[in-house]
Amino acid sequence: MRRLGIVILALLMLSTPMVFAAKSEVNTITKGEIKYSTGHYLAGQAIPTGFDPYGYNYQGHLFSGSYFNVYAGGAGFPAWTGDDEAYLAAYPAAASHWAWPYRYDNVIMKWNDAWLSNVDRDLDGKLDRHYGFISYIGSGAWETNHQSGTYEVDSETYKWNYFCKIVAVPADAVLDGGDWYTSDGVLIGYNIWGEFAVIQEIYNDQGTGDHGLYYNPPAPTGFGYYMP
Repeated sequence: MRRLGIVILALLMLSTPMVFAAKSEVNTITKGEIKYSTGHYLAGQAIPTGFDPYGYNYQGHLFSGSYFNVYAGGAGFPAWTGDDEAYLAAYPAAASHWAWPYRYDNVIMKWNDAWLSNVDRDLDGKLDRHYGFISYIGSGAWETNHQSGTYEVDSETYKWNYFCKIVAVPADAVLDGGDWYTSDGVLIGYNIWGEFAVIQEIYNDQGTGDHGLYYNPPAPTGFGYYMP
């Protein structure tokens, strides 16, 4: 299978923007108050309301771009724009990053406000996550992940694409082994990062003949079902 690993970790771990919060009001991207965090290549700069150089649109809850660029900023690198020779001449350490080999693969991620908000309501210096809940569990957070690319075998080029849905599990969900179940025993999906379940996967690959649903457990796959 050609599909890459789920790239949600970049949202959760590497691209957390920081806020220099005003004490009397909610901070927003549109006011230019939210900055990239320490350690990011753009640290201290205001996050734009549209797409940034990497492909993140925090205001619109969207990423669209290179698989490598999902992680590049958080790793301290500028956005890769397609010129390998010039990029590595300036930033040779990028070649050692685990995502560098996948730079020509494309990723589209979408998420809701519970997953990662575009405002800071509690003035804790960060964009809100699962606002109003102590953890993601029960928050109704969701994310989609769509990857695509090409590869060659014996001089033949093949296309592939992969799509998955991920949700924060309900408050009454039960974890059994590596799977999450509803309170009445219906499989929701497999566990990921302790608070989430992958509830659906679709995989198409010209080289392997894979096509359509790859993983589709019996619990509903509509995001509304998991809203509090």
